[in-house]
Amino acid sequence: MIIGIGVDLIEVPRIAAALSHPRTGKRFEAKVFTAGEIVYCRRRRSFVESFAARFAAKEAVMKALGRGYLGGGIGWLQIEVVRDRGRPTVVLSGRAQQQAEKLGIARFHLSLTHTAALAVAYVIAES
Repeated sequence: MIIGIGVDLIEVPRIAAALSHPRTGKRFEAKVFTAGEIVYCRRRRSFVESFAARFAAKEAVMKALGRGYLGGGIGWLQIEVVRDRGRPTVVLSGRAQQQAEKLGIARFHLSLTHTAALAVAYVIAES
């Protein structure tokens, strides 16, 4: 049964600007992305698009959890996008995991796509 759906669209240049900011770029990266996500994205030729897709995924997951844009106490690092046999999937921790358990969510289905201009994430939370 579907428990929640989330979708997010982000302009890749916004993420590029945040990552490359001379004073706050590294802080933004560390605040939003897990160490595993950073390693994965930095190895990609189109790394900014990969970061943008993961940013969109985190926002889409927050929406599927019923928490919206600000997350309702769920931090960015509590939602991690990992690869499972080549496909993206979601791993939760902390309050994000607690919220998923409270809602009866057993799994997430995640789809990511991006161009040089836009990144989109669509997530379905299922019991």
